[in-house]
Amino acid sequence: MSLSVEARVTGRVQGVAYRNWTRSRARALGLTGWVRNDVSGAVIAHLEGDKKTVHQMVEELWSGPGAASVRDVQHRAISQDHTSTHFEIID
Repeated sequence: MSLSVEARVTGRVQGVAYRNWTRSRARALGLTGWVRNDVSGAVIAHLEGDKKTVHQMVEELWSGPGAASVRDVQHRAISQDHTSTHFEIID
């Protein structure tokens, strides 16, 4: 079963390679979608894939790269858009 989730990660997540880390982990898990910085200082990720794998990635978002300090991860299911065939960083 497929699932699409939008996740909002707050804390020290910009300027610490969090987007690169997210892209690397998402690709390793076979997810599609994107990740971007938000003007609020958060990082937003759109994750699509198998339900179990998407949930695993949401849990991994709490870790991030070594320099990150995640304060909160909020996520919600969204409509699937299947516009991506891979996982990318967008600006």
